[in-house]
Amino acid sequence: MADRIYNFSPGPAMLPLAALEEAQRDLQALPGTGISILEISHRSKAFEAIINEAEANLRKLLGIPDRYRVLFLQGGALLQFAMVPMNLLRGQGKSADYILTGSWAKKAMQEAKTQGGVRVAWDGSSGNFKRMPSQNELDIRSGATYVHMTSNETIQGIQFPNEPNAGNVPLVCDSSSDFLCRPLDISKYGILYACAQKNAGPAGVTVVIIRDDVLQSMPTDLPSMLNYRELADSKSLLNTPPTFAVYMVKLVTDWLLRDIGGLDEMHRINKQKAEMLYGVIDQCGGFYDGHAEPASRSIMNVTFRLPNAELEEKFLKEAKSRGLVELKGHRSVGGCRASIYNAMPVEGVQSLRDCMLEFHDRNKPA
Repeated sequence: MADRIYNFSPGPAMLPLAALEEAQRDLQALPGTGISILEISHRSKAFEAIINEAEANLRKLLGIPDRYRVLFLQGGALLQFAMVPMNLLRGQGKSADYILTGSWAKKAMQEAKTQGGVRVAWDGSSGNFKRMPSQNELDIRSGATYVHMTSNETIQGIQFPNEPNAGNVPLVCDSSSDFLCRPLDISKYGILYACAQKNAGPAGVTVVIIRDDVLQSMPTDLPSMLNYRELADSKSLLNTPPTFAVYMVKLVTDWLLRDIGGLDEMHRINKQKAEMLYGVIDQCGGFYDGHAEPASRSIMNVTFRLPNAELEEKFLKEAKSRGLVELKGHRSVGGCRASIYNAMPVEGVQSLRDCMLEFHDRNKPA
């Protein structure tokens, strides 16, 4: 479509055009129902098929074993920051280890402190959150109730290249900003959760994947909407779910399977996109100053600064004139940030790469 521009927002982010077009075609009435997805009952056979297909797609993409439940919840990652400790930390002597890798890991730990004991297994704040820890830097207790990690920090632009080894302690992961960007071994996780509005769909739905043994260890006396066991037993239909958002997750995962060919291919494309921008940062050394250390660079969020605030504003204005928008860095750290999630086409990243190179050539010091 001629009027669409390249949206580098960290979320809500771009959705695949194929998914948007399908939703547009079916918005007035889902085929065979005569009812819009915005109007359809969550108890209907039609919606039951949609949510079941969304789950089946996720199981296929991630290789999720039968011993895991897949839930479609609300409240975003922020609610999960509280729900995880609510469900896992109740009881005398329980505490969790948190790996502090950036702004979102820190927020997750702050929320957990309201519910139970928390301990820091590693803290990257002294290095301004420029890298992820190595395995031998992690101080994980064998008696911890769980270990919490954030796989990708959107604000700092750093990402775990591989999940840490937590031993026999359940690993809990906030995967919000790199969910479905690459294959992963789900069997290494006790809980993995992700708000949808980066890679999986629109804002309003959160995917939570929980291993059965972890689920069964949880209490039964929490309020129903905060109780994973009740939510799992109701198959995510305890209350009216965000029907349209779940429908969009189904369309996005259809696209990943049908048009992309799965997560191995999606990962290859995502690395290709990221390498274009990091190549410019490395090539124009000093002009574009990347925040992340090379070994921890995110393939989802590329963060960088220009020599001064005046040049940053000039760059953002020029990029916008070329249809490249939402490149301003998070207010807490400033600079620039290109979020290149799954739906960002290669052509959009190529346009940004060219803009960065041309801007450098015109504005580099004499």
